[in-house]
Amino acid sequence: MKMVEIGYNHRHGRSFCIDRPNGTESWLMLIVKTPAHFRINGKDIRTGAHSFIIFRPDTPQYYYPASNEYFDDWMHFFPDEDEQKMMEELNIPLDRPVDITDITEMSEMIRSMCFEHYSTNTFKEKAIDLYYKLLMYKTSEKLSKKRTFADRPEGIYSEKLLWIRQSIYRWPGRDYSIDDMAKELSLSRSRFQHLYTETFGVSVNKDVITSRLNKAAELLRTTDLSVKDVGVNVGYSNTSYFVKLFGSSYGLTPLQFRQSEDKR
Repeated sequence: MKMVEIGYNHRHGRSFCIDRPNGTESWLMLIVKTPAHFRINGKDIRTGAHSFIIFRPDTPQYYYPASNEYFDDWMHFFPDEDEQKMMEELNIPLDRPVDITDITEMSEMIRSMCFEHYSTNTFKEKAIDLYYKLLMYKTSEKLSKKRTFADRPEGIYSEKLLWIRQSIYRWPGRDYSIDDMAKELSLSRSRFQHLYTETFGVSVNKDVITSRLNKAAELLRTTDLSVKDVGVNVGYSNTSYFVKLFGSSYGLTPLQFRQSEDKR
């Protein structure tokens, strides 16, 4: 697989819009972390907070945010014949957006590929090839496990659960209490946590941490706020704990992350 360009956790505002009537020369994969609109064959399709799409070369591309912010991971690439066959065998859809319950693992693959692509590592191309194959397998797994809310016996809670999850990613700095969230659904604490994980494939605590660290990375990339202030903005008043948590996710301290972004 030949990587052309790749980006991890990029943020855009409400006015962001991609309009490429003739598509691109390369393949394009998007992992979309916020609600978005896509225009496919003249039809508008709205996706939820976790979705992906793989555009083939020359396929028209038109998409824009469905909320005030837009976050995505993306890569322009050229798969070889074997890799294209792999996508076909894994039944990965092309040229149309697909909602899935959780993109965390897929996004982590993109983050690793991004690190390798911009590194000077000797075997970075081989590493990217392996990550790409793993990404395709993870994508296929998500598709095979995908179930609609209507299929679940707890479907009556689906809209409120989705709203809670969207709120977590929309306002990461809030103080999220599991007891308060469970109360909204008139459920016990343990039942709410079980239902949330069963629905989205990830725990509510993990989602809160992911949303906060995503926002922290954005603030480190786009502002001059101190590490302490970044932590406070995303809900962590204990700076040491914030630095430790950020490092365990990104493999860099907040300052190292900011310095690495400044060099790009």
